[in-house]
Amino acid sequence: MNLISMRLLNQQLVSPVFSKPEEVVSHMGAVQAQEYRLMRWAVAMRTKNPSSKVFKAAYDKGEIIRLHLLRGTWQLIAAEDYWWMLRLCAPKSIAIIKGWMHSNGIEISDREHDSILDIFGQVVAGKRSVTKDDLVLALAERGMVMDAHRLSYHIRLAELRGFLCSGDLLPMKATYSFALDKVKPTSGPNGEEALALLARKYFQSHSPATLEDFVWWSGLNISDCRRGISSLGREMHREWVNGREFLFHDSCRTRGFRKGHTILLPSYDEYLIGYKSRDVVLAPEHKHYAHNNSGIFYPVVVRNGRVCGNWKPFGKELSVDFFADGSAEMLSAAWNNYQRFNNR
Repeated sequence: MNLISMRLLNQQLVSPVFSKPEEVVSHMGAVQAQEYRLMRWAVAMRTKNPSSKVFKAAYDKGEIIRLHLLRGTWQLIAAEDYWWMLRLCAPKSIAIIKGWMHSNGIEISDREHDSILDIFGQVVAGKRSVTKDDLVLALAERGMVMDAHRLSYHIRLAELRGFLCSGDLLPMKATYSFALDKVKPTSGPNGEEALALLARKYFQSHSPATLEDFVWWSGLNISDCRRGISSLGREMHREWVNGREFLFHDSCRTRGFRKGHTILLPSYDEYLIGYKSRDVVLAPEHKHYAHNNSGIFYPVVVRNGRVCGNWKPFGKELSVDFFADGSAEMLSAAWNNYQRFNNR
Protein backbone atom coordinates (compact mmCIF):
# COMPACT_ATOMS: atom_id res chain seq x y z
CA MET A 1 0.00 0.00 0.00
CA ASN A 2 1.43 3.36 -1.08
CA LEU A 3 0.27 5.72 1.69
CA ILE A 4 1.34 8.91 -0.06
CA SER A 5 -0.12 8.29 -3.49
CA MET A 6 -3.43 7.14 -1.98
CA ARG A 7 -3.67 10.27 0.18
CA LEU A 8 -2.96 12.54 -2.77
CA LEU A 9 -5.64 10.84 -4.83
CA ASN A 10 -8.32 10.65 -2.13
CA GLN A 11 -7.69 14.22 -1.01
CA GLN A 12 -8.22 15.26 -4.65
CA LEU A 13 -4.78 16.87 -4.84
CA VAL A 14 -3.95 14.96 -8.02
CA SER A 15 -6.40 13.93 -10.74
CA PRO A 16 -9.40 15.61 -9.05
CA VAL A 17 -12.81 14.22 -9.98
CA PHE A 18 -15.03 17.09 -8.82
CA SER A 19 -16.04 20.22 -10.74
CA LYS A 20 -17.88 22.14 -8.02
CA PRO A 21 -16.31 23.42 -4.79
CA GLU A 22 -19.29 22.33 -2.71
CA GLU A 23 -18.76 18.77 -3.97
CA VAL A 24 -15.18 18.88 -2.70
CA VAL A 25 -16.26 20.13 0.74
CA SER A 26 -18.92 17.43 1.00
CA HIS A 27 -16.38 14.77 -0.03
CA MET A 28 -13.87 15.98 2.56
CA GLY A 29 -16.46 16.15 5.35
CA ALA A 30 -14.87 19.35 6.65
CA VAL A 31 -12.08 21.55 5.33
CA GLN A 32 -9.93 23.56 7.73
CA ALA A 33 -10.61 27.25 7.14
CA GLN A 34 -8.42 29.09 9.62
CA GLU A 35 -6.96 31.41 6.98
CA TYR A 36 -9.86 33.36 5.45
CA ARG A 37 -8.10 34.18 2.20
CA LEU A 38 -6.44 30.81 1.60
CA MET A 39 -9.41 28.57 2.44
CA ARG A 40 -10.66 29.37 -1.09
CA TRP A 41 -7.54 27.88 -2.65
CA ALA A 42 -7.68 24.90 -0.28
CA VAL A 43 -11.04 23.94 -1.80
CA ALA A 44 -10.66 25.16 -5.38
CA MET A 45 -7.32 23.45 -5.96
CA ARG A 46 -9.16 20.17 -5.45
CA THR A 47 -11.51 20.85 -8.39
CA LYS A 48 -10.88 20.25 -12.08
CA ASN A 49 -10.78 23.97 -12.96
CA PRO A 50 -9.93 26.10 -9.90
CA SER A 51 -11.74 29.45 -9.89
CA SER A 52 -12.00 32.02 -7.12
CA LYS A 53 -15.25 33.36 -8.61
CA VAL A 54 -16.88 29.92 -8.65
CA PHE A 55 -15.90 29.41 -5.01
CA LYS A 56 -17.35 32.80 -4.04
CA ALA A 57 -20.63 32.01 -5.81
CA ALA A 58 -21.00 28.73 -3.91
CA TYR A 59 -20.09 30.42 -0.62
CA ASP A 60 -22.47 33.35 -1.09
CA LYS A 61 -25.34 31.00 -2.03
CA GLY A 62 -24.82 29.10 1.20
CA GLU A 63 -23.72 25.90 -0.50
CA ILE A 64 -20.52 26.13 1.57
CA ILE A 65 -20.69 27.28 5.19
CA ARG A 66 -17.85 28.47 7.44
CA LEU A 67 -18.10 28.15 11.21
CA HIS A 68 -16.19 26.96 14.27
CA LEU A 69 -17.01 23.27 14.49
CA LEU A 70 -14.47 20.43 14.75
CA ARG A 71 -12.12 20.95 17.71
CA GLY A 72 -13.64 24.42 18.15
CA THR A 73 -11.71 25.69 15.10
CA TRP A 74 -12.75 27.17 11.75
CA GLN A 75 -14.14 24.68 9.23
CA LEU A 76 -15.88 24.72 5.87
CA ILE A 77 -18.94 22.45 5.77
CA ALA A 78 -21.25 21.62 2.86
CA ALA A 79 -24.77 22.96 3.40
CA GLU A 80 -26.18 19.44 3.03
CA ASP A 81 -24.07 18.35 6.04
CA TYR A 82 -24.47 21.46 8.17
CA TRP A 83 -27.33 20.57 10.49
CA TRP A 84 -26.51 16.93 11.22
CA MET A 85 -22.82 17.70 11.75
CA LEU A 86 -23.76 20.53 14.09
CA ARG A 87 -25.91 18.19 16.17
CA LEU A 88 -23.15 15.58 16.29
CA CYS A 89 -20.09 17.75 16.88
CA ALA A 90 -21.33 20.87 18.69
CA PRO A 91 -21.57 19.40 22.22
CA LYS A 92 -17.90 18.35 22.26
CA SER A 93 -16.79 21.63 20.67
CA ILE A 94 -18.74 23.66 23.22
CA ALA A 95 -17.00 21.73 26.00
CA ILE A 96 -13.62 22.47 24.39
CA ILE A 97 -14.40 26.18 24.06
CA LYS A 98 -15.60 26.42 27.66
CA GLY A 99 -12.34 24.79 28.71
CA TRP A 100 -10.43 27.49 26.84
CA MET A 101 -12.60 30.16 28.46
CA HIS A 102 -11.88 28.77 31.91
CA SER A 103 -8.13 28.70 31.28
CA ASN A 104 -8.33 32.35 30.20
CA GLY A 105 -10.33 33.38 33.25
CA ILE A 106 -13.49 34.13 31.25
CA GLU A 107 -16.95 33.23 32.52
CA ILE A 108 -20.02 33.61 30.29
CA SER A 109 -23.34 32.77 31.92
CA ASP A 110 -26.32 31.50 29.94
CA ARG A 111 -28.14 34.72 30.81
CA GLU A 112 -25.30 36.87 29.43
CA HIS A 113 -25.04 34.82 26.26
CA ASP A 114 -28.79 34.94 25.65
CA SER A 115 -28.77 38.73 25.96
CA ILE A 116 -25.86 38.99 23.52
CA LEU A 117 -27.65 36.69 21.09
CA ASP A 118 -30.64 39.02 21.22
CA ILE A 119 -28.41 41.94 20.21
CA PHE A 120 -26.76 39.87 17.46
CA GLY A 121 -30.23 39.04 16.17
CA GLN A 122 -31.22 42.70 16.01
CA VAL A 123 -28.07 43.53 14.04
CA VAL A 124 -28.39 40.68 11.54
CA ALA A 125 -32.15 40.90 11.00
CA GLY A 126 -33.03 41.90 7.44
CA LYS A 127 -29.41 41.83 6.22
CA ARG A 128 -27.60 39.31 4.04
CA SER A 129 -24.58 39.49 6.31
CA VAL A 130 -22.75 41.64 8.86
CA THR A 131 -19.14 41.94 10.00
CA LYS A 132 -17.68 41.66 13.48
CA ASP A 133 -17.28 45.46 13.39
CA ASP A 134 -21.06 45.75 13.02
CA LEU A 135 -21.52 43.60 16.12
CA VAL A 136 -18.99 45.65 18.09
CA LEU A 137 -20.74 48.88 17.09
CA ALA A 138 -24.15 47.52 18.12
CA LEU A 139 -22.80 46.55 21.54
CA ALA A 140 -21.17 49.97 21.97
CA GLU A 141 -24.44 51.73 21.09
CA ARG A 142 -26.02 49.81 23.96
CA GLY A 143 -23.25 50.83 26.36
CA MET A 144 -21.50 47.48 26.26
CA VAL A 145 -17.74 47.38 25.75
CA MET A 146 -16.39 43.89 25.20
CA ASP A 147 -12.82 42.84 24.49
CA ALA A 148 -12.14 40.89 21.29
CA HIS A 149 -11.47 37.65 23.15
CA ARG A 150 -14.82 37.60 24.93
CA LEU A 151 -16.68 38.62 21.78
CA SER A 152 -15.00 35.79 19.88
CA TYR A 153 -16.31 33.27 22.41
CA HIS A 154 -19.84 34.66 22.09
CA ILE A 155 -19.67 34.31 18.31
CA ARG A 156 -18.35 30.74 18.50
CA LEU A 157 -21.09 29.74 20.93
CA ALA A 158 -23.67 31.39 18.65
CA GLU A 159 -22.37 29.32 15.74
CA LEU A 160 -22.47 26.10 17.71
CA ARG A 161 -26.07 26.79 18.74
CA GLY A 162 -27.03 27.08 15.06
CA PHE A 163 -27.80 30.79 15.46
CA LEU A 164 -25.04 32.36 13.31
CA CYS A 165 -22.99 31.08 10.41
CA SER A 166 -20.98 32.62 7.61
CA GLY A 167 -22.43 35.38 5.43
CA ASP A 168 -21.15 36.61 2.08
CA LEU A 169 -17.50 36.24 1.15
CA LEU A 170 -15.53 39.49 1.43
CA PRO A 171 -11.88 39.92 0.39
CA MET A 172 -10.47 40.17 3.92
CA LYS A 173 -13.19 40.16 6.60
CA ALA A 174 -15.41 37.33 7.79
CA THR A 175 -19.15 38.00 7.80
CA TYR A 176 -22.10 36.47 9.62
CA SER A 177 -25.70 35.59 8.77
CA PHE A 178 -28.61 33.88 10.47
CA ALA A 179 -27.99 30.17 10.05
CA LEU A 180 -31.69 29.52 9.39
CA ASP A 181 -31.65 32.11 6.60
CA LYS A 182 -28.50 30.70 5.04
CA VAL A 183 -29.10 26.95 5.31
CA LYS A 184 -32.44 25.23 4.90
CA PRO A 185 -33.21 23.12 8.00
CA THR A 186 -32.96 19.38 7.40
CA SER A 187 -33.39 16.36 9.62
CA GLY A 188 -30.50 14.22 8.37
CA PRO A 189 -28.88 11.36 10.27
CA ASN A 190 -28.61 11.21 14.05
CA GLY A 191 -26.77 9.11 16.61
CA GLU A 192 -24.97 6.04 15.27
CA GLU A 193 -25.95 6.84 11.69
CA ALA A 194 -24.36 10.28 11.97
CA LEU A 195 -21.19 8.81 13.49
CA ALA A 196 -20.96 6.33 10.62
CA LEU A 197 -21.46 9.04 8.00
CA LEU A 198 -18.77 11.24 9.55
CA ALA A 199 -16.36 8.29 9.59
CA ARG A 200 -17.20 7.47 5.96
CA LYS A 201 -16.55 11.05 4.86
CA TYR A 202 -13.25 11.17 6.70
CA PHE A 203 -11.88 7.89 5.43
CA GLN A 204 -13.10 8.31 1.86
CA SER A 205 -11.17 11.58 1.66
CA HIS A 206 -8.22 11.11 4.05
CA SER A 207 -7.34 7.43 3.64
CA PRO A 208 -5.10 5.79 4.53
CA ALA A 209 -5.34 7.10 8.10
CA THR A 210 -5.25 5.74 11.63
CA LEU A 211 -7.89 5.66 14.33
CA GLU A 212 -5.87 8.31 16.19
CA ASP A 213 -5.96 10.52 13.08
CA PHE A 214 -9.75 10.31 12.95
CA VAL A 215 -10.03 11.07 16.67
CA TRP A 216 -7.80 14.13 16.23
CA TRP A 217 -9.63 15.42 13.15
CA SER A 218 -13.17 14.93 14.44
CA GLY A 219 -12.55 16.09 18.01
CA LEU A 220 -14.88 13.33 19.22
CA ASN A 221 -14.20 10.74 21.91
CA ILE A 222 -12.22 7.68 20.89
CA SER A 223 -15.16 5.42 21.80
CA ASP A 224 -17.46 7.38 19.47
CA CYS A 225 -14.88 7.19 16.69
CA ARG A 226 -14.50 3.45 17.13
CA ARG A 227 -18.27 3.02 16.91
CA GLY A 228 -18.45 5.13 13.77
CA ILE A 229 -15.77 3.05 12.08
CA SER A 230 -17.29 -0.22 13.27
CA SER A 231 -20.68 0.79 11.85
CA LEU A 232 -19.16 0.87 8.36
CA GLY A 233 -18.43 -2.85 8.52
CA ARG A 234 -16.99 -4.24 5.30
CA GLU A 235 -16.63 -0.75 3.82
CA MET A 236 -13.44 -0.41 5.90
CA HIS A 237 -10.13 -2.23 5.39
CA ARG A 238 -7.01 -2.39 7.56
CA GLU A 239 -3.33 -2.81 6.84
CA TRP A 240 -0.24 -2.55 9.02
CA VAL A 241 2.58 -0.33 7.72
CA ASN A 242 5.77 0.25 9.72
CA GLY A 243 4.15 -0.87 12.94
CA ARG A 244 0.97 1.21 12.59
CA GLU A 245 -2.51 0.12 11.61
CA PHE A 246 -3.90 2.19 8.76
CA LEU A 247 -7.55 2.13 7.76
CA PHE A 248 -8.91 2.89 4.33
CA HIS A 249 -12.37 3.03 2.83
CA ASP A 250 -13.67 0.71 0.14
CA SER A 251 -14.12 3.66 -2.25
CA CYS A 252 -10.48 4.75 -2.05
CA ARG A 253 -8.69 5.57 -5.27
CA THR A 254 -5.35 3.88 -5.82
CA ARG A 255 -4.54 4.81 -9.44
CA GLY A 256 -3.89 8.13 -11.16
CA PHE A 257 -0.77 9.45 -9.44
CA ARG A 258 2.32 10.22 -11.51
CA LYS A 259 5.70 11.14 -10.14
CA GLY A 260 6.93 14.68 -10.69
CA HIS A 261 3.78 16.33 -9.34
CA THR A 262 4.35 19.60 -7.40
CA ILE A 263 1.66 21.30 -5.31
CA LEU A 264 1.46 24.68 -3.56
CA LEU A 265 -0.54 24.00 -0.42
CA PRO A 266 -2.16 26.77 1.62
CA SER A 267 -1.60 27.07 5.33
CA TYR A 268 -3.77 24.77 7.48
CA ASP A 269 -4.38 22.42 4.58
CA GLU A 270 -6.09 19.09 5.24
CA TYR A 271 -3.11 17.26 3.75
CA LEU A 272 -1.29 18.04 7.00
CA ILE A 273 -3.77 19.23 9.60
CA GLY A 274 -6.18 16.38 8.88
CA TYR A 275 -3.89 13.89 10.67
CA LYS A 276 -2.47 13.65 14.16
CA SER A 277 0.75 12.02 12.89
CA ARG A 278 2.15 13.82 9.88
CA ASP A 279 5.43 11.96 9.44
CA VAL A 280 4.04 10.04 6.45
CA VAL A 281 4.52 13.16 4.30
CA LEU A 282 6.60 15.45 6.55
CA ALA A 283 9.99 14.44 7.89
CA PRO A 284 10.07 14.97 11.69
CA GLU A 285 13.23 17.08 11.43
CA HIS A 286 11.38 19.47 9.09
CA LYS A 287 8.08 19.81 10.97
CA HIS A 288 8.96 23.28 12.33
CA TYR A 289 8.93 24.54 8.73
CA ALA A 290 5.32 23.41 8.31
CA HIS A 291 3.86 24.37 11.70
CA ASN A 292 4.91 25.61 15.12
CA ASN A 293 4.11 24.16 18.52
CA SER A 294 1.19 26.57 18.99
CA GLY A 295 -0.77 25.13 16.05
CA ILE A 296 0.12 27.76 13.46
CA PHE A 297 0.46 26.14 10.02
CA TYR A 298 2.36 27.66 7.10
CA PRO A 299 1.97 27.44 3.31
CA VAL A 300 4.13 24.56 2.06
CA VAL A 301 5.42 23.07 -1.16
CA VAL A 302 4.72 19.38 -1.78
CA ARG A 303 6.79 17.40 -4.27
CA ASN A 304 5.75 13.82 -5.05
CA GLY A 305 3.61 13.92 -1.94
CA ARG A 306 6.33 15.02 0.49
CA VAL A 307 6.58 18.45 2.08
CA CYS A 308 9.82 20.05 0.92
CA GLY A 309 9.55 23.85 1.15
CA ASN A 310 7.62 27.01 2.00
CA TRP A 311 6.06 29.56 -0.36
CA LYS A 312 4.45 32.99 -0.08
CA PRO A 313 0.95 33.10 -1.57
CA PHE A 314 0.31 36.85 -1.59
CA GLY A 315 3.20 38.18 -3.64
CA LYS A 316 3.17 39.08 -7.33
CA GLU A 317 6.12 36.79 -7.99
CA LEU A 318 6.78 33.29 -6.77
CA SER A 319 8.82 33.25 -3.57
CA VAL A 320 9.87 29.87 -2.23
CA ASP A 321 12.38 28.47 0.25
CA PHE A 322 13.28 24.77 0.08
CA PHE A 323 14.40 22.81 3.12
CA ALA A 324 14.56 19.55 1.16
CA ASP A 325 15.44 18.77 -2.45
CA GLY A 326 13.72 21.12 -4.87
CA SER A 327 14.08 23.97 -7.33
CA ALA A 328 11.93 26.94 -8.29
CA GLU A 329 11.84 25.76 -11.91
CA MET A 330 9.70 22.77 -11.03
CA LEU A 331 7.04 25.10 -9.54
CA SER A 332 6.16 27.10 -12.66
CA ALA A 333 3.10 25.01 -13.56
CA ALA A 334 1.81 25.02 -9.96
CA TRP A 335 2.33 28.79 -9.65
CA ASN A 336 0.57 29.43 -12.98
CA ASN A 337 -2.36 27.30 -11.81
CA TYR A 338 -2.59 29.36 -8.62
CA GLN A 339 -2.50 32.62 -10.58
CA ARG A 340 -5.25 31.41 -12.92
CA PHE A 341 -7.39 30.55 -9.90
CA ASN A 342 -6.98 34.10 -8.56
CA ASN A 343 -7.90 35.67 -11.89
CA ARG A 344 -10.98 33.68 -12.82
